[in-house]
Amino acid sequence: MTGPGRAGRTRARLERLGPRTGRGRVLLVLLLAAAVTAFTATVPLLRGFFDLRVYYGTVHTWAHHGGRIYDYRVPGTVYGFTYPPFAAVAMLPLALLGRAAAIAVSLLVNLAALAAVLRILAGPGRWRHGWYRWALCLCLLALFEPLRDTFSFGQVNLVLLALVLVDCLLLTTGRGRWAGAGIGLAAAVKLTPVLFIGLLLLAGRRRAAAVATAVAAAATGLAAWADPAASRFYWTEALWDTGRVGRLDYVSNQSLQGVLARLGETGRPWWASAVLLALCVWAWRVRRAVAAGDWPAAFALTGTAACLVSPITWVHHLVWLLPSFAVLVRAGHPRIAGSLYAVLCTSVVWLWAGDAAGLDGFLGANAYVWVSLGLLFGLPTGQGRGARPPLARSASATAPAPSPVSPATTAAGDQPGSSSEAGAPAAATGAADGSVREGGRSPSSEPTGSTCPAAAKPQSSSARASSYTVNPPSA
Repeated sequence: MTGPGRAGRTRARLERLGPRTGRGRVLLVLLLAAAVTAFTATVPLLRGFFDLRVYYGTVHTWAHHGGRIYDYRVPGTVYGFTYPPFAAVAMLPLALLGRAAAIAVSLLVNLAALAAVLRILAGPGRWRHGWYRWALCLCLLALFEPLRDTFSFGQVNLVLLALVLVDCLLLTTGRGRWAGAGIGLAAAVKLTPVLFIGLLLLAGRRRAAAVATAVAAAATGLAAWADPAASRFYWTEALWDTGRVGRLDYVSNQSLQGVLARLGETGRPWWASAVLLALCVWAWRVRRAVAAGDWPAAFALTGTAACLVSPITWVHHLVWLLPSFAVLVRAGHPRIAGSLYAVLCTSVVWLWAGDAAGLDGFLGANAYVWVSLGLLFGLPTGQGRGARPPLARSASATAPAPSPVSPATTAAGDQPGSSSEAGAPAAATGAADGSVREGGRSPSSEPTGSTCPAAAKPQSSSARASSYTVNPPSA
């Protein structure tokens, strides 16, 4: 277990990196921002808000033209709505917007969700990081491929991650009365967060698990009331048809199922065995994290496991790995965090978008899966209750009471748990105290394609946009 002293030394080393003057730091941030801008302008990575076009066209067809949710397809493609019916209900406000306004709202909502995620992961000592560290963090985040894809697809992953992390914060700070509501709402929109209900059960938080289940059931029931036919179709047919989402062997599928599919093993027994093994490791590691009071690590492990066991985990789904990097930094392993994070910025998997055969294809086309597996097996735990210094825990019990003649006047900064060194346990008990790091290439004809989309790709071709998407009907 990594103590607070190591985390403090890590922060001190990070402080010594780069310029120490205000002018030098401003110059470095401006140079990094220019480099990130040049990267994003040079490497074609915009997806034309393809997923937002799916949501937008589905909702407009459903609300204004009496169409069915799961019948809509983006013109020129086979792709339509694949989420549970409640997701369409939650997206109904899109029916009131034009296409440009919908894009603006998507960007603003994702920015707000990212701000919430960073605030929770940074912990209660977030303000001590200062503008310089936050500016560096934002530059590095701009290179993180799953995050870039989430914004440019118009995806909802960040919103779901924020909802789940709110529950993590409630449990960490002991205000768990309403914990589970965020998880339940997220699980009603997409199925990936359902595994967090399993986390609550493993942790013995039955009330929180019941709240999550009740919220998910209520949201699902609301959708069934709004459109019974759509709900019946989804839960009896669409849910089990992975072909509606995309090819299992497509390189963007960075799950265990994707690895097996690229090896030509599409049988369910192989996948079921791999999933069972991953879930056993997850359960073992989560129980250890919860026993140590380390809720941030438990939630990070659950997000990682969910990406591995899901039948399809597109690259943009890997924003669920962000809490793991925060945990690594908090635990005093910034180099490991930086190395793994950099892999997820390179877009290296797209080098094998056309052919993933051979040993190089096995290793390279599944690079993000290997990162997820490494985090599942090796993520440090035990930075919760055990990370607090003994003196801070026992100060009230051991400090002598001040005499009436000579009252205590010791400054707070001189107390053992309030120095800059003690900032680490504070972040550890609130949530991970994270920073991050990052880099892309190669084409494909799928909407989850690489950072080099071909002109004919649905996500980058305005000619293939829905008639409802390009020229939305008036409400």
